[in-house]
Amino acid sequence: MFKPTRLSFTLAALLASAVVQADIEVPLGSTQRVTQLFAFPNNCNVICFRPWTLEQTAEHYLNQSLQRDGYSRAKVSVKTHDGQVSATFTGVPEHYGQPLTTLLNTADLAYQGASKLNADGKWAYNWYLFLPLGMALENRKSIELLHFPPDYSLTQAQDYLESATTDRWATLLTDNGIPATETPAYQTIIDIAPIAAPSNAGKDLENVYSYFADYQTRMVRELSLRANGSLPMVAFGAPVRNWIKQQYGQTVAVLGLAQISPAAGKSVSVLGSNHPSYIWYAADPASYGGDEQQADEAGLKVMGQDLSAACWQAGMGHKPASDANVLLKACMNTWQVTRKEQTCELFYTSVRNLTAEQANAKCATPPIKAQLKQLRNAAPTPAVLAPAL
Repeated sequence: MFKPTRLSFTLAALLASAVVQADIEVPLGSTQRVTQLFAFPNNCNVICFRPWTLEQTAEHYLNQSLQRDGYSRAKVSVKTHDGQVSATFTGVPEHYGQPLTTLLNTADLAYQGASKLNADGKWAYNWYLFLPLGMALENRKSIELLHFPPDYSLTQAQDYLESATTDRWATLLTDNGIPATETPAYQTIIDIAPIAAPSNAGKDLENVYSYFADYQTRMVRELSLRANGSLPMVAFGAPVRNWIKQQYGQTVAVLGLAQISPAAGKSVSVLGSNHPSYIWYAADPASYGGDEQQADEAGLKVMGQDLSAACWQAGMGHKPASDANVLLKACMNTWQVTRKEQTCELFYTSVRNLTAEQANAKCATPPIKAQLKQLRNAAPTPAVLAPAL
């Protein structure tokens, strides 16, 4: 199993800090554009949860990006002059503004799609256009393809990476050797519906994809492809895996691999995964008439799949040129054979909220030991599919 050392991350940070340059100024656009793309005001009505100005709001998200890119000493200041907003960065490479400009240009497509959706009378009163702000702009390790961000990530947290979904997956990445401070670099998210909405809005949002087609495909292309190769991608949940099939013609099952072509002659490895929150539904005794053992068995299967997927993401993110199929087989063997007892304990501590001692005792019971023997057979044999034509 992939296990990066803290030394490797320290060296990377030193190398990043060695190339920082002087101040750079990045135009963000008119106040109207920045208001639209930064969802301003994020959480303010008559009484404001955070009474930030437009400039403070933009600074907030840009500071998050600086931290997640590893520029902990860098600073950003956002100012408005003659109706035009600009960001001045200190302590970053001279090219740092390029990925930000690219992101905002692509974000314009999302705003256009949302405007058309509203004009057609299909926009819900409790939806918010929420673009993937505050994530790593430069030092990304992998891409996460998800359905939509939860509304509270915008209105309460003002942090795209603060949700039950992202928190759980970050924990699985740390279980696979990624330091907690480094997980944001692996969690660069593309939501196929860039709309912050209540958690029960999934079905409604499945009907809006066509409005964001240009935005979706450009985001996948721009975030996953690099001059020297591509970044690995994980497709979370059935709606997203279905979108991959629709858009790129590739079927991606849970723990199934595919190669998609976001641009001619370019390929990206995509791993299918459960949605990070799926385990709470799969392991709910109410789904099995109150049968807790049956629920535990389902939860253990999902836990093994999720740990295997996170293992693949961690390894491919660290070494994108690795053989995706070989690595996936190794990860599945690790969490579903070699360390299946730890898989069991992690399920009971993180999902059932047992103590480590209670989890250990539970995993030693005959019914659960029998279930662990089936873990290896619960997941499909990974196979890399042919790239889309």
